Amino acid sequence: MRKKIVAGNWKMNGSLADNQALISEILTALPDSCEGAVFCPAPYLSQVQGLLAGSAWSYGSQDISVFESGAYTGEISVSMVKEFGATMTLVGHSERRAYHGETSATVAEKAHAALVGGLRPIVCIGETLAERESGRTFDVIASQLDPVVEKLSAFVRDAQWPVVLAYEPVWAIGTGKTASPEQAQEVHQFIRERLATLLGQDVAQGVRILYGGSVKSSNAQELFAQNDIDGGLVGGAALISKDFVGILQATLR
Repeated sequence: MRKKIVAGNWKMNGSLADNQALISEILTALPDSCEGAVFCPAPYLSQVQGLLAGSAWSYGSQDISVFESGAYTGEISVSMVKEFGATMTLVGHSERRAYHGETSATVAEKAHAALVGGLRPIVCIGETLAERESGRTFDVIASQLDPVVEKLSAFVRDAQWPVVLAYEPVWAIGTGKTASPEQAQEVHQFIRERLATLLGQDVAQGVRILYGGSVKSSNAQELFAQNDIDGGLVGGAALISKDFVGILQATLR
């Protein structure tokens, strides 16, 4: 049985006061039915470390560099993130791909750097509206997933692969639109079947695949009930404590 993950991606939002208020309201709301995580802007890692100390919550960065150090202004390395006690990082979010030109090869390199350095990566993949409407969803997903598997296949140990995947249809991020549970399940099933082809059935069954794309407390239960959806990567609703707690509680049902 794959334990669900509910991860909040704050994106470029937050302040010292807002962060403290939000975390104080969600801190004790984490049920045993899921793993909870927050991904905050890098300047707030120290604050989040203090606020979550001693709790069951995980936290991490929204991105990392493929480099460990050097003349890379504005970048943040794995070792820097780890100094604040973080254990996870996002890589390949659609906004990084769209606004910063990150290729699937770059995303694979970042995920590799994360694992080598001791962070668990959540690797984001997903198609645009144009790609979906042209019937290319599965081709796009495969083109984004395959380089990651190829680069990280050596990390499989005892039929376990220490990578979390997040399917985020770009057309449903921040738009209020959500893939129907059936649409989301169809892609999640394809991802798991492709993992089975590339890494073996036993490995594929253990990989957690999250859904990201306007996840709300009102739709989380139905999404999480799908066979291959193992939780959510939550954007806007993660900034509203009542909504985020509702999504956490959806894992209980």
